[in-house]
Amino acid sequence: MMNRSGLVRFGEFETWFGIYGSVERSLDLGYAPLVVLHGGPGATHDYLLDLAALSSCGRAVIFYDQLGNGNSTHLRDAPVDFWTMDLFKEELNSLVKELGVADRYHVLGQSWGGFLAQEHAIERPLGLRSVVLSNTAASFPDFIAECNKLRQKLPTEVESTLRKHEAEGTTDSAEYVEACEVFYRRHLLRLDEWPAHVAHSFALIDADPTVYHTMNGPSEFHVIGTAKNWTSVGRLARINVPTLVISGEFDEATPALQETLVSGISGSEQILLKNTSHLAFVEDPGSYMAAVATFLAKADHYS
Repeated sequence: MMNRSGLVRFGEFETWFGIYGSVERSLDLGYAPLVVLHGGPGATHDYLLDLAALSSCGRAVIFYDQLGNGNSTHLRDAPVDFWTMDLFKEELNSLVKELGVADRYHVLGQSWGGFLAQEHAIERPLGLRSVVLSNTAASFPDFIAECNKLRQKLPTEVESTLRKHEAEGTTDSAEYVEACEVFYRRHLLRLDEWPAHVAHSFALIDADPTVYHTMNGPSEFHVIGTAKNWTSVGRLARINVPTLVISGEFDEATPALQETLVSGISGSEQILLKNTSHLAFVEDPGSYMAAVATFLAKADHYS
C-alpha cells in the first residue's frame, strides 16, 4: 500500500510522487530508498507498480511521474525544444533533494528511464549508491536498429502496413495501431491479457502524447523524435557505482544492446531473464524482484 503521495515543486511546475514504505524507517534499517524512473519518454509510473514489492523488506520505493506526464504538470503547448534530457535530469536531482533522500539512495531506470539513470549516474551524485538499468540501452540509434531487425521478423503483411503508414504520415490510424500491437505482444509484454495498471499507463500516453510524440515518435520502433540521437557510449566508464543490467530474452531492448552497457560499466552485473520481454517484471515478477532485491541489498553497503 502506498504510504505517502503528493506534489513537490520543480521550478514553476509540480512533480507527483508516491512512496511505498517509509523513507525514515528505510534509512533506519540500513536500506537506501529506491527511486524508480519510468520509461517513454512520456509514460507514467503506473506500469511499474509491480516494483512496489521491493518495499516488503522495509526499503522505501519511490515512484514519480516525470514532468508532462501522469499526475505531474502537463505542458501541451510547450515548444519542442523545452523537452530535453537536461530537463529530466534536473527534475530528478530536484526530486531526491525535496524528498530528503539525496544523501543515500538507489536508482532503477526502465527503458527510457534507463537512459535517464545513466545520465544521472554519469554525473556521479554523492548520495547515489547503485543503479539498476532495466530493459534499456546505451544508444537510441542502436536501439532503433535492433528494433528494425525484430520488425523484419514480423509477418509480411504487418510490416507492409507499418511501412505504408510511416511513409504516408498516417501513424495515428487504427490500422497502424493494430499492426504495432503485433510487435508489442512479441517484444513489449508477452501476456494474453495485460494487467490493468499497465493498460492504464499506456492509456495515459494516448490521453496526452505530448512528450512521447515529441521526444520518441509514434511507436516504440519508429523513433523520429528529438531524443533519437541520444547516446551514452563513450561516457559509460564514468559510472562508478555498482550497476545491475537486467533485461528479457525477447526484449525490444535486445540482448545485443546489453553487451554495450556491461562492457562499458566497470564491474557491472548482468541478468537475462528467460521467456520475458520489455516488461519482464510483469511477466516474471518473482525472478525479477529476487534479482533486484539481492543486488540492492549488496549495494546498500557501497560507500
